[in-house]
Amino acid sequence: MGTESIDRSEGFGERLLGLLLDRARLLPPQMIAPLIAEGVARIGGRDVSILLQDYAQELLVPLPGTKLHVAQPEPVTDSPAGRAFLRGDRVEVPQAGGGVRIYLPLLDGSDQVGVMALTLDAVGDDDRRLLHRLSSLVADMLVTKNAYTDQFFQTRRREPMSVSAEIQWSLLPPLTMSVPQVKVAGALEPAYRVAGDSFDYALNGNILHMAVIDAMGHGLDAATMATVAIGAYRHARRVFISLDEKYAFMDDAISRQFGPDHFVTAQLMHLNIATGEMELVNAGHPAPLLIRGGRVVQQLESATTLPVGFGGEMPRVREHVLQPDDRVLCYTDGIIDEHVASGEPFGEERLIRCVNRLGEDPSEGVRADLRRLSHTLKSERGGRTTDDATLFMIEWNGGTADHLATLD
Repeated sequence: MGTESIDRSEGFGERLLGLLLDRARLLPPQMIAPLIAEGVARIGGRDVSILLQDYAQELLVPLPGTKLHVAQPEPVTDSPAGRAFLRGDRVEVPQAGGGVRIYLPLLDGSDQVGVMALTLDAVGDDDRRLLHRLSSLVADMLVTKNAYTDQFFQTRRREPMSVSAEIQWSLLPPLTMSVPQVKVAGALEPAYRVAGDSFDYALNGNILHMAVIDAMGHGLDAATMATVAIGAYRHARRVFISLDEKYAFMDDAISRQFGPDHFVTAQLMHLNIATGEMELVNAGHPAPLLIRGGRVVQQLESATTLPVGFGGEMPRVREHVLQPDDRVLCYTDGIIDEHVASGEPFGEERLIRCVNRLGEDPSEGVRADLRRLSHTLKSERGGRTTDDATLFMIEWNGGTADHLATLD
């Protein structure tokens, strides 16, 4: 189909997006992909693929569906789809037989849902604007319909998943969040067998609330305890203000439900995204790493606090002040307690060396950098992850974003 016969005017684009939105509202989940392919065909596009990230963050897997182009999964590393996904930006690849293959990140807010790929005979600025809006609408539709179906989960799952891992993935917030002042990203290992590790965050006003937890034990017992800990944390976050009150509420919930022989290590933070002031309570975790200019400059120490569930005293909150573009890396002991080939524990020094080595390369953003760190650490450990392991990174960029609240 020649590009001259395709209506790509601004008015047509708005009508197309409106039509897709109106029809998607009442369609069953399995009809969303064909609807997207039909919409793309109206602007002369073909070979439409919807690619979703697998749970191990290694592949972008094509969603099956009528009218969709379904090929082999594409690696997140070293593929055009992967570059679009990690950078959150459009990638265009001229095709040998003519036309341009376009890869568009599917962003729900700032969380990368996946990638939409399609081919046009030619692409201009009007096409790019329309496709940018279309990809945003597609991401919203996928996230909304995900609550009503297992189809997207089954596409993303590349190997059998334990019941405990199913529970943990259902608990998690989006793996990434990005606003002008702050960005966060998290990763869990092993993706298909994780049990007791989890993290949570919320941005309420100028305060970023964050928690990383590690419930003792393995399997369903650990997953159950983690579920109660995260539930108690969210309840406290929505009722109380201070970190010490959050800790006390979680401590009471775990001790009442599981008794004195069970515990959850936890790291709780408040970050004022307007000022960079950070409060920290560390209940049994390794100290977070402060990364400045790509290198670890210190460990963020805090007063000794018993793990959640032991009925300890109210913790003392430690205060730190970040500088613009500082990063804070939180991690659970599964990262450093894993043994390398020689039999020695991986250890904090090796972790710091890996962070510093990655910092020598240009940053591709928090999500891409954390993923690269996670895969580097796994490679350094010889591919072993015998215990749950969590990485969570915060990047504070400073400044304010009041201008984003207004429309020109």
